[in-house]
Amino acid sequence: MTAQKLENLTIFKGTLTQLVAVITGSLFAISDGMTYTWTAPMIPYLISDESHIKTTLHEAEWLETTVMAGACCGLPLTIYLVDKIGRKRSLLLASSTMVVTWTAIALGTNMIYLFVARFVAGMAGDMAFVAAPMYVAEIADKKIRGFLSGLIYLMMLIGCVLMYSVGPYLPFYTAPVIGICVTLLEVVTFSFMPESPYYLFYKNKPEEAKNSLHFFRPKVDTDRELKDISRAIERQKTERGRVQDLILVDSNRKGIVIMTILNGGQHLCAISVILMNLHMILEAAGSIYMESSLAAIVFSVIMLVSAGFASLQVDKYGRKVLLISSSILTGLCLLALAVYFHLKALSYDVLSVSWIPIVSVMVYAAVFKVGLGIVPIVVTSEIFPAKMKAIGMTVADAMYVIGSIVGLQIYQWLYGSYGLYVPFYVFSVCCFLITLFTIAIVPETKGKTLEEIQNITEEVDHSKLNTIKKLNKIL
Repeated sequence: MTAQKLENLTIFKGTLTQLVAVITGSLFAISDGMTYTWTAPMIPYLISDESHIKTTLHEAEWLETTVMAGACCGLPLTIYLVDKIGRKRSLLLASSTMVVTWTAIALGTNMIYLFVARFVAGMAGDMAFVAAPMYVAEIADKKIRGFLSGLIYLMMLIGCVLMYSVGPYLPFYTAPVIGICVTLLEVVTFSFMPESPYYLFYKNKPEEAKNSLHFFRPKVDTDRELKDISRAIERQKTERGRVQDLILVDSNRKGIVIMTILNGGQHLCAISVILMNLHMILEAAGSIYMESSLAAIVFSVIMLVSAGFASLQVDKYGRKVLLISSSILTGLCLLALAVYFHLKALSYDVLSVSWIPIVSVMVYAAVFKVGLGIVPIVVTSEIFPAKMKAIGMTVADAMYVIGSIVGLQIYQWLYGSYGLYVPFYVFSVCCFLITLFTIAIVPETKGKTLEEIQNITEEVDHSKLNTIKKLNKIL
């Protein structure tokens, strides 16, 4: 066995309980991935003559927006619950809620059932995608924190693959049944996992926090880490976290700017547009090399494999390297699509190169998930202090939802007004702008404790303060 392989195995030594906790606590993401892509294969069925629920295209199109609306409306509840009842119970509540929503979809006899179920699913998904990264960041050893955080996206992509593979070919109720089984499995298995030691310390339960940390660090002396966590919590509890602190405190403001750009920027790099319009994009390209339904499956499988690779490398190469590489390559893929559709709009004969759109979207699936699709959720869980984590991560999640809506609106407006190539030019430019932003602003959090990361974000504040003091002395 090579030294490299031995090194890769060594970083996982003693982390089995962390891995089990993260896997069982992230099963909801499979259901969430299915929810996100559910409309792609189901809208054609719902508006067809075979549908058991008669609906119009206009009504069916609102099913996607309903999920986003639920996510936005669930933000205040999420902020309250992740600190009030904890990360673990919030995840269990979200998963239990998803069992109910999938049941309503499976048994629903009219569109009201679907709209209400999708709205509540958006609220539950929002809560889970805030609570899960917080839980992972607070239980994980720093040497594999990036890998464990990335597992959430891996689970989500498994859900996408399931929906693309099952939705077009099996009965309507099949996907809801799978969703019910997955979320029930999380409720049953994750119930046996302990709460985050950070949260337990925050709630003045030191003995429970000690037992929790011993569970996640078996056969390891945890006294020093317990003291570090205790000191960090005490320091961060000196001031109560307030929403306005995201703007008033420089380090928090820097964190929310970073997360707004990274989370919202994912959708300005066209991920929602491509996921929800892949069939139409390939059909508009006039490609003769692959059917759209098969292309969607291949696309989602490539994303899954790529995200799996990225989750293994994020703690080796760091967050910034993956983000920079991913954003550059993603921008080039979108630029290739833009040029192709531009030439087609100018009436050039592009049939001989109609493989370009297929290759571009498949390469896009690989390079996007290597960095842009997985690093933001890792950084989001690391960059905020304990007292601001619930508020900061909820706002960051809101930026993700808003980014999705904005990206889709930009696409629909530019496509309808100027042609299909224009939005892809815009999205390509956004990728290159994110590259510059990452180089200049995003900190490297690889291999650092949560406390060390807070010190990094505060270094800029201290530097500014020292500069001001020196200027005052001179004046």
